[in-house]
Amino acid sequence: MPLALYALTIAAYAIGTTEFVIVGLLPTVANDLAISLPLAGLIVSIYALGVTFGAPVLTALTGRLQRKPLLLGLMALFILGNMTAALAPSYGILLIGRVLSAFAHGVFFSVGATIAADLVPENRRASAIALMFMGLTVAIVTGVPLGTLIGQTFGWRATFLAVSGLGVIAFLSILALLPSRLSKAEPAGLMEQLRVLSSGRLLLVFAMTAFGYGGTFVTFTYLAPMLQQITGFSEGSVSLVLVLYGLAIAVGNLLGGRVADRDPVKALTVLFLLQALVLALFAFTAPYPVAALVTLAALGFLSFANVPGLQLYVVQLAKQVRPGAVDVASALNIAAFNLGIAGGAFIGGLVVDTPLGLGSTPLFGAALVAAALGLTIFSGFLDRRSIEEASNACESRA
Repeated sequence: MPLALYALTIAAYAIGTTEFVIVGLLPTVANDLAISLPLAGLIVSIYALGVTFGAPVLTALTGRLQRKPLLLGLMALFILGNMTAALAPSYGILLIGRVLSAFAHGVFFSVGATIAADLVPENRRASAIALMFMGLTVAIVTGVPLGTLIGQTFGWRATFLAVSGLGVIAFLSILALLPSRLSKAEPAGLMEQLRVLSSGRLLLVFAMTAFGYGGTFVTFTYLAPMLQQITGFSEGSVSLVLVLYGLAIAVGNLLGGRVADRDPVKALTVLFLLQALVLALFAFTAPYPVAALVTLAALGFLSFANVPGLQLYVVQLAKQVRPGAVDVASALNIAAFNLGIAGGAFIGGLVVDTPLGLGSTPLFGAALVAAALGLTIFSGFLDRRSIEEASNACESRA
């Protein structure tokens, strides 16, 4: 893999840490700001919504900028957002800081995914995207548990200060490792951007992404309080459990990329099926520490293994149905990921506030993933039908 890919991975690590570290800190933030757990969960939803709406709009607005200066500017915005969160005097200012970081996040991954794919031969593109997204998974393995530990020891503000430092390292890595001149697609016009949203085939994949990823976050958002209140782990032990969960995610992400290189739809079908089953199982194993750890390891493996396949699939389809707006389609898929996060976190908060409580969040997550499975099967059917129609058309012309 080209050295430049590792600059993207380092930046993804910093961004992944700030996105997911709040999951381990929700009880701490809720206690410090004197807010309820579901209200603290909205910190996750607000960030995700910032990515959802910021990614496509800002990607389109920055389409004419050179890639390297754009990425450097995004990391500067990322640092500003995390410093704002660290120094926030109130819940509202904390949300503003999170939104600023989210804007940087959305554009970075939409542009970064296309850069990663273009840096390698066609048959290694999903693996290249997986390597970039590996920064997210490594952040979950190390950044989230360490950030959680820092927050529990020195206060959650110290965690955001540490993340700002990661942003500085990412900025310097991009400056040093990424080529000055990177190829980029011509920026799509307004009508072409709207045509992306008018494509039923792409909307179907966006829905797959939102439901599949959203199902994970119904439970993942409230994993820390669930481990403490239902499984019975101590606050300090949660960081160690998150390490296990993150290691499983890292393995799943890499293997998911390799499988998706050959047939993304087939890979996604299997992954969504297994993910729905394991989420449902976790609702029953959560009260038992050993069984819960085994189930969480399996769930971690499956939860992020679909990321490279979903991103590759939308890029492949965009090149077929909207070739003039591949970057915009990629940005909209990043938006779909985060719409799923926002929706999943919100649904999880609603469930927590009902008599069903924390323990039932995995069942609702499984239902969302099952919906993604159904959409994937339908999309695969449409792909096969398109191939058959194209083949019949060629034969008739011959």
